[in-house]
Amino acid sequence: MFVLLVIAVAAAVSVALGGVVRRVAPALGAVVPQRPDRWHDKPTPTLGGIAIAVATLAGFLPVVVLWPNLLPWVDTWFPVPLAAAAMFAVGLLDDQLQLSPIAKLVSSLIIGALLVFAVSRAEPEGLPWLTTLVATVWFAGVCHAMNLLDNMDGLATGVAVIASLFLAVVVGEPLGAALGLLLFSCCGAALGFLYWNHSRARLFMGDCGSLFLGALLGGASLVPVLRAGPDFLNPAIFVVLILVVPLFDTGFVLVLRRFAGRSATKGGIDHVSHRLVSLGFSERSAVRILYLLGIIGGATAWGLMAGGVEGMLPLAAVFGVLVTLLGVYLARVPAYNAEDFIALQKSSFAPFLKDLTFKWHAGQVMLDLVLITACYYSAYRLRFEGERLDRFLPYFTTSLPVVMACKLGALYASGLYQRSWGTFGLRDVAAVGRAVGMGSLLAVLLEAYVFGLVGFSRGVFLIDALLLTVAIIASRVSFRAMNMIASTRNKRSSRVLVYGAGAYGQLLVREMRANVQWNMNPVAFIDDDPMKAHKWIVGVPVRGGIDELERTVKRHEVDEVILSSPLVDGTVERRIREVCARLGRPVRRLHMEIV
Repeated sequence: MFVLLVIAVAAAVSVALGGVVRRVAPALGAVVPQRPDRWHDKPTPTLGGIAIAVATLAGFLPVVVLWPNLLPWVDTWFPVPLAAAAMFAVGLLDDQLQLSPIAKLVSSLIIGALLVFAVSRAEPEGLPWLTTLVATVWFAGVCHAMNLLDNMDGLATGVAVIASLFLAVVVGEPLGAALGLLLFSCCGAALGFLYWNHSRARLFMGDCGSLFLGALLGGASLVPVLRAGPDFLNPAIFVVLILVVPLFDTGFVLVLRRFAGRSATKGGIDHVSHRLVSLGFSERSAVRILYLLGIIGGATAWGLMAGGVEGMLPLAAVFGVLVTLLGVYLARVPAYNAEDFIALQKSSFAPFLKDLTFKWHAGQVMLDLVLITACYYSAYRLRFEGERLDRFLPYFTTSLPVVMACKLGALYASGLYQRSWGTFGLRDVAAVGRAVGMGSLLAVLLEAYVFGLVGFSRGVFLIDALLLTVAIIASRVSFRAMNMIASTRNKRSSRVLVYGAGAYGQLLVREMRANVQWNMNPVAFIDDDPMKAHKWIVGVPVRGGIDELERTVKRHEVDEVILSSPLVDGTVERRIREVCARLGRPVRRLHMEIV
């Protein structure tokens, strides 16, 4: 009841106050003009963070008054909203006076240090100096991560809704009732502000809003970690997973800007969201993809909390691999009209990037080490339960180095690291199967020699081989899958109907999907072979013969028709061109020749 009341009140106040701020902001000169390094195309009022901050307090304070049992804990929870209010003030000054980046950084570190001091007062011996340092930097980092994330309509606001909700649910017990309700109130306030901030935004939150949200999320996320003491690792994993979107975006941008020789503090259109749009996704789709990433991160944290960190650790490893692959893939997408690629090629980091970012050799090896470890551990978890698992896990720890050495060596010997991810196919799948099989056999033989097969389980090695095969194939296929998704979702792509679903047509479709720069999206085949009708070939439906041409063009909103087969000529070609001329659709022909 209290949670629903808090969210509803905060959302209502945020919507109402957002309308007021939107009308008042232009009179105060608080309008963000259109700029080439920003992602909006018209002047937009700002200072919407006032609505978020006031709505958060409006949803939270009445419940505190109605529920006085929260008041005795004021020493433990009060520093967090106080720090958020201080960062709100810093953001408000920045919105009005344009503070320098170093001024905002110093302010966030000072406020973070005072917050850590206030939270740690409950500890009789205080905190270790390293913990204090890391916690202070963490608070400042989350503040500025949310600030950087506010780069597209509705992105930072929606991520704040997701992150505050999962923080309140997953780590609600160590947070305490007061901070939990404060996060629910923040969730409601951000949810209400989405009414004004979703695409196309009619009101921006400004730095006062993004820094307030970052301070609230960063401060609240510190509480369970600091309270856990020596057992800080579990809550630390939870908060990193829940805040994965702002942390991932900030790390991604800072690393690539550093490599390209660009200023880390200067705004730009090189964020994760911008590169998703460069791939062809609409702005709304790019924002929703990052919402989904935040939800998956929060759900992973909830799964770790519910199932135990040790049991669900492979799940976290898989999620980490997915985020890494997404970052590696997006790093290849140009921003600033590809000027960043020119800067990268001229930078002193170019040789490093050439190996790690574009050829991926070192990255593949590290990824496979993670996959080998996660799959081997998962095999033990799947094979044994309860006391038997506790009895066999020491064998996992002892034999892991042997398994890693054998399987990594087999993967290298198979030539897998010389194969391109972008063209991964059936021949490469066979190579993965041979490599994993040889690695498993070598591991068994070496364990038999070293350990005498003490603690050996055939089931573990069979499960491990299956899991590792699937994991390696999935990681390699991921780039082709991302290319396919990007080509089919590209709003700038022309929708193409391919006439002829034979070898040439299939080759053409594969090339369209592999070469995103073509901006061509194959949506349907037409083929006169009745055996192919109403089937799917290379992921594209065959709608029938020439009699279905006009209906298919209209149904799929086809932009152009391509004749893929040299057999399509004469009367058939004339009829195709007549239909397309009547519908105003161009017709082109694929020519294949070796000169």
